[in-house]
Amino acid sequence: MTNTVISSATREHIIGPDHPFTIIGERINPTGRKILAEEMKAGDFSRVEADALAQVAAGAQMLDVNAGIPLADEPALLAQAITLVQSITDVPLSIDSSIIEALEAGLGVYQGKALVNSVTGEDEVLERVLPLVAKYNAAVVAISNDETGISEDPEERFKVAKKIVERAADFGIPASDVVIDPLVMPIGAMRFAGRQVFDILGRIRKELGCNTTCGASNVSFGLPERNGINGAFLSMAISSGMTSAITNPVHEEVMRSVMAADVLMGNDADCLAWIRKYRAPAAEGEVGARGRRTSRRKRPS
Repeated sequence: MTNTVISSATREHIIGPDHPFTIIGERINPTGRKILAEEMKAGDFSRVEADALAQVAAGAQMLDVNAGIPLADEPALLAQAITLVQSITDVPLSIDSSIIEALEAGLGVYQGKALVNSVTGEDEVLERVLPLVAKYNAAVVAISNDETGISEDPEERFKVAKKIVERAADFGIPASDVVIDPLVMPIGAMRFAGRQVFDILGRIRKELGCNTTCGASNVSFGLPERNGINGAFLSMAISSGMTSAITNPVHEEVMRSVMAADVLMGNDADCLAWIRKYRAPAAEGEVGARGRRTSRRKRPS
């Protein structure tokens, strides 16, 4: 089975089919977050810090860090954000930018093996991003679109993914370090968007030997009760072979669905993570697992 190993300075994380599903926290991203964008542009990273800690506390094993703000110095902001986040948590990071200079600035300060988010199938993009990924011994998210845009045909998306994997190999990047994003489209606009993703996941694993990810919240765009759809989508995607997703771990409904899927896929050994999270504490007077009657002790005044 394919494993993608990502690391911080002190912690290693494995994305893979025989490991618990990887949640990559999406919140450190100023896109669509006006207040966060204004704060970061002004040099105020307090909200970045709070979002990082909240997502890790909610169960994120990795964090995505983006500093894409119009008319701002994105390379400097991204490097500053990465340095800050690595100073307060040891989870590995996904460095998220479409600007090559920003990616290089982020990789230059990153401690460990990062995940670069992302590269697409356009020849020009491949020639710029893949050498950088190889230089810093990083892994990379490969998005299944190219010069022709996003195809509605899963076969075309697979071809783009295969092209990226093959080009990555030319730069010495193994398939295990390429994490494919098959592109999740809004189900409200494309009736079979979910099925398309489920169908392609098995091929990516078997034929390309890669792990997979997605921007999970895309599937519910424009619909009410989005967390319910996102949670159901992720549980079905996990059963189809998806191994990670960029999403918001603070949403309990989504995390519960992911943890339940880990249990059912056999990736939560002895259901321990589920039990630790959801087991109700024994009420006073009940007999516990070791036959002892529980009671509350009064603390000395």
